[in-house]
Amino acid sequence: MSERTVSPTNTKPGETGGNLISRLLTATEIDTRMFGMIGALLLVWIVFNVLSGGLFLTPRNLWNLSVQAAAVSVMATGMVLVIVTRHIDLSVGSVVGFVGMIMATLQAEILPQFVGFDFWGTWIITLAVGVALGAVIGGLHGYIIAFLRVPAFIVTLGGYLVWRGAAWWVTSGRTVAPLDSTFQLMGGGPKGSIGALPSWIVGIVACLAIIWAIIDNRRQRHRYNFPQRPVWAEITIGSIGCAVTLGAVAVFNAYPWPRRIAEQFAEANNIAIPPEGLFISTGIAIPVLMAIGVAVVMNFLARRTRFGRYVFAMGGNPEAADLAGINTRWVTMKIFMLMGVLCAVSAAIASARLNAATNALGTLNELYVIAAAVIGGTSFAGGIGTIAGAMVGAVVMQSLQSGMVLIGIESPLQSIVIGAVLVLAVWLDTLYRGRAE
Repeated sequence: MSERTVSPTNTKPGETGGNLISRLLTATEIDTRMFGMIGALLLVWIVFNVLSGGLFLTPRNLWNLSVQAAAVSVMATGMVLVIVTRHIDLSVGSVVGFVGMIMATLQAEILPQFVGFDFWGTWIITLAVGVALGAVIGGLHGYIIAFLRVPAFIVTLGGYLVWRGAAWWVTSGRTVAPLDSTFQLMGGGPKGSIGALPSWIVGIVACLAIIWAIIDNRRQRHRYNFPQRPVWAEITIGSIGCAVTLGAVAVFNAYPWPRRIAEQFAEANNIAIPPEGLFISTGIAIPVLMAIGVAVVMNFLARRTRFGRYVFAMGGNPEAADLAGINTRWVTMKIFMLMGVLCAVSAAIASARLNAATNALGTLNELYVIAAAVIGGTSFAGGIGTIAGAMVGAVVMQSLQSGMVLIGIESPLQSIVIGAVLVLAVWLDTLYRGRAE
């Protein structure tokens, strides 16, 4: 069985010519919307870097940006599946607040009565309870939506009010702190990062995974006699992916521990402090690794499992999915259960970063999560969306927010900009679908 290579004869009419960029996109099969998002992200970074006098594109700010985007990124991967099936979840921010408050109360007030504070297994018990609670809440939403036929908008709007009120009711408005020291590592910070050498190892492993994915893709295409991308296109994709990965690791490693924390570490470990100061690389933050891990798992679920195929089939044509024998009600319920689990993971990251659970935890997260998914290319018409796009969308949203804070834009104007960007993203999606049709 011979291999076929992607060539002008395999492309659609109108795609054979064009400039270098269009030919590159055709050969590499890169989604034009993804390419546009990355271009928009780079433009946002450049503009804010100029306006901030070079403060935006620094290792410190980019490291903080990655940590701040982690919680939203985790939930955005689940929101893709929700929107793909033509539903919406307005309750995610309130679920984060409620589950975060339950986890904080458990580890700060309940478990210490039995095992003491900072017990080695506290973080495991807390996270397990949080994930289970998130699944139950999501399952409740999904059951009402799928089996009782109440629209998702109404159910999750009710959840938005119920769980926000429940978060206050758990502690009567008190802030719960401090949290377990091991649990706090999920929030990042100097101790919640893996350092220079492990970061390089992670980067190298990621590069090997990219190369393996490209080779496996070629093998699968050959197996089913699908057209192959040109070898130069495969090399280009792999090179860009590895360069971006290792470049990100280099940026994270260029951000040092704060001076005072580094000195305290040196004193505790009898390390001599040089005259120019002690440089300890922060490396990749644990919440960033958690977000990447969630994205990998969610991408596998969406692209390589029967569940993922059912989700996109339901979004593309719900009636046809029903006639094909797909249990759409059960799939819908599982989608919302998965969304609840991701809210619990996000709650762990957000509360660990604050070392506390407050009544404001998760406020406006629903806006940022939905915006991240839509900016990432997920269509409200259903059937279209990618996990990678949602991750990029989350970074775009956080970049806008962080950049505006950095240049001193007031909070009300920030909300105006974010809202305008969301409307613009939906409008662009409408135009894109109109052209595709």
